[in-house]
Amino acid sequence: MTLPLVLTACGGSSHRDARVVSAPVQAAFATGPIYSACRASDREASNRQLCGCIQAVADRELSSRDENRIAGFFNDPEEAHAVKISDTSANDAFWDRYRDFIGVARRTCS
Repeated sequence: MTLPLVLTACGGSSHRDARVVSAPVQAAFATGPIYSACRASDREASNRQLCGCIQAVADRELSSRDENRIAGFFNDPEEAHAVKISDTSANDAFWDRYRDFIGVARRTCS
């Protein structure tokens, strides 16, 4: 994945030349409830960098209430399933936010 960066060449003259350069995306790193749950899980892929990136996405995309609820899914996957199949509008709205968060996290942290 690349992110175009606009770089301005600063030479000795007053003229500035802007160029677009592709550079690798560097994912942010954060700690919080999802990071902690991810690190405590027994999943082989739950390394410090990946869990920190997922938490950084959560911080941008979710409320703290949603973060805490999702963190619980690491310890109790059955709860995630129960929410997914629930018929309440509140759970449907939460699941939409969760699905959107997962999509952003996959794109950002892969």
